[in-house]
Amino acid sequence: MKNKFRAFLKNTYRVFKTLLERIFHWIKANKIKSAIALLLLIGYYFCLPRTLFSEPYSTVIESSEGELLGARIARDGQWRFPEQDSVPYKFRECIVHFEDQHFYSHPGFNPVAIVNAVRQNYKAGKVVRGGSTLTQQVIRLSREGKKRSYFEKFIEMVLATRLEFRHSKDAILGLYAAHAPYGGNVVGLEMASWRYFGVQPHQLSWAETATLAVLPNAPSLIYPGKNQQHLLAKRNRLLKKLFEEKIIDQTTYELSLQEDLPNKPFNLPQAAPHLLQNIAKTKEGQRIKTTVKNGLQARVNQIAARYYQDYKQTEVHNLAILVIDVQTRNIVAYVGNSPTDMAHQKDVDIIPAPRSTGSILKPFLFAAMLDAGEILPNTLVADVPTQIAGYSPKNYELTYDGAVPAQRALSRSLNIPSVLMLKEYGVYRFYDQLKHFKLRDINKHPNHYGLSLILGGAESNLWDLCRTYAGLSGTLNYFNAHQAKYRTGEFAELNWDHDHENDYGKDIFNKPQLGAGSIWLTYNAMKEVNRPQGDEAWRFYDSSLEIAWKTGTSFGGRDGWAIGTSSKYVVGVWVGNASGEGRPSLTGVGSAAPILFDVFNLLPRTKWFAAPFNDLEEADVCALSGHLAGDHCPVVKQWIPLSRSKTSMCPYHKTIHLDPTGQYQVNSSCESVDNMITKTWFVLPPVMEWYYKSLHMDYMPLPPFRADCQGVTSGSMDFIYPKETGKIYLAKDFNGVIQPFVLKAAHSSPNAKLFWYLGDKYLGETKTFHEMQVEAKTGKYILTVTDESGNEIRRKIEIVSE
Repeated sequence: MKNKFRAFLKNTYRVFKTLLERIFHWIKANKIKSAIALLLLIGYYFCLPRTLFSEPYSTVIESSEGELLGARIARDGQWRFPEQDSVPYKFRECIVHFEDQHFYSHPGFNPVAIVNAVRQNYKAGKVVRGGSTLTQQVIRLSREGKKRSYFEKFIEMVLATRLEFRHSKDAILGLYAAHAPYGGNVVGLEMASWRYFGVQPHQLSWAETATLAVLPNAPSLIYPGKNQQHLLAKRNRLLKKLFEEKIIDQTTYELSLQEDLPNKPFNLPQAAPHLLQNIAKTKEGQRIKTTVKNGLQARVNQIAARYYQDYKQTEVHNLAILVIDVQTRNIVAYVGNSPTDMAHQKDVDIIPAPRSTGSILKPFLFAAMLDAGEILPNTLVADVPTQIAGYSPKNYELTYDGAVPAQRALSRSLNIPSVLMLKEYGVYRFYDQLKHFKLRDINKHPNHYGLSLILGGAESNLWDLCRTYAGLSGTLNYFNAHQAKYRTGEFAELNWDHDHENDYGKDIFNKPQLGAGSIWLTYNAMKEVNRPQGDEAWRFYDSSLEIAWKTGTSFGGRDGWAIGTSSKYVVGVWVGNASGEGRPSLTGVGSAAPILFDVFNLLPRTKWFAAPFNDLEEADVCALSGHLAGDHCPVVKQWIPLSRSKTSMCPYHKTIHLDPTGQYQVNSSCESVDNMITKTWFVLPPVMEWYYKSLHMDYMPLPPFRADCQGVTSGSMDFIYPKETGKIYLAKDFNGVIQPFVLKAAHSSPNAKLFWYLGDKYLGETKTFHEMQVEAKTGKYILTVTDESGNEIRRKIEIVSE
């Protein structure tokens, strides 16, 4: 066997060697012919352009399920969709039987068809038949504008054979389907299917497919709505041929003949026009499969349309909604604007537009301070009239609580506690934290924003804010699911491309941004935010929607925000006017929050975030102050972040000594130690106490010292207004008369008398309510207040005229 195989190899080698020798001999003897043949071969190889069609395409976006979301017309004004991966079976059968029955067997041209066409044209004295194959028609479409002639026909034949070498038959059919003319500015099967029947090509019936198969034969003469009988006859002839060739059965044939031709053109779906506008900036002329869920997008569009109809009655004309899948950061619904009109900027995409943040950044500060160990969830924060370097923040309701737990201040979105927390944390530190979150519109120097940064003094956009909340939720989910690990790229960009996957970086044990414990505690506080009207009793229902959410309202009612997150989704809503016009009725909780909850009700219910116990510890916390419990505090157990090192012990509990009646404080100068009653007392600073006790009936001010006690001070006091080294501006009434201003103070003793002095001038005394109305000239003064025990407080003030 080995000898036979060797003999076979030798014989084969001998044959090929002889053949090559003869070829080289012929080339040597026929150099000119060989050169010509070689040039012809090279010319034939390169005669077909690498890119057959250079026309611009429409930008097309599809849902994650492959449904058309919208399209944008091509730059040349034609509706020309990019080529699809395959041609529907019905269209393939229709077009082959109508145009080129031998398509799958010829080499690019059909000699018999050409001869028959020449004969018929000669007899008729004009062109009545072309004889072109589908491959030749593809070449003709790619050489649009060339004058029709027999020489051009010959070129098309040559190029057609070359095209057959390059592409498969199905690929050639795909080129034809994508570039066939369908009348007007409609090009290609897919666009024609949407334009004339309002469905995708694979959803067409046999009659509809046959109609589109015959249309390119004479698109300038025949198109829906005109020459109906001519079009009907051509369609029915094709249907009959399909029946005769047993492509369709008799029932299908008879039913297809009964179908009407299209008349009124259909509009293309435009389910996400602003996302399409966004994508077209970088993917013009491409077909993009997005991450958007078609059914969800449709229902979110309905919600947007319904609220737009309501809000436009109050001259609020624009809104935007963004829905994010936390795990993938995929955009699953994108409503860039309400279905308004041109007069109200309907084409403006609000989602990436910078708008005043209102209170929407407050959770970031709360989480940052928890993470830094500078507060605990219920640490009392002052809520009193405040003036800092001329800046006087006010709560939305223009009320004061005196002192309020930090997480309650967040859930109620109180402004003064937030400003005081930012002052303690530091504007620069908080600004750096926001830069780590990549909030790109917060790009000015921290001094430009100052303390107003937390109350809407900065601008951001719905895209960045939703991305940040998705990053926080992703941090918490990943920590719980991956053995207390974080990812370096957790705050990844949002994604709308179905074929793209985000890179979240590598696993690490050190938190790159905020710890999971502080995020979880922040979300628990945000879960308690007051619900919109009609949903106040949410806690009493087992099926109630558990989300962490926050609203925001910018100054002047220009922007209403609501952003919420579950463990699976982030939903962001903005409501307002794209022009920046404010409306008094516009608020985050009243305008944006109802939309937020309606959208969340479309989404699958998910479990609440699991507690990240690896980043929490259970600690003894003062039940009243929220600080770490001291020796004299009533204690409750509470989960707090591991980074508690900087948190102080409770400063508000002190030990006092009372007389046997319990009505007065005493000391050893006036009472025997054996008779003293020792108690722990919760005592707030005077100004905090003044407002706190009016809202907390169980708060007990310190008892006064008994009159016979020596070496004691009776109570403490402080200024409510003016604040430290503040300026007082004199206002005028409508008649130009300068109005008096009011000074305020607080004293820990409810029955204390206070005596007021401005410079050397005695102003008078106050009791119970310590407010003094003053008329004074401009200038710098020392304001002095004393009580009956000789306690004194002073403040430098400057009175200026506006």
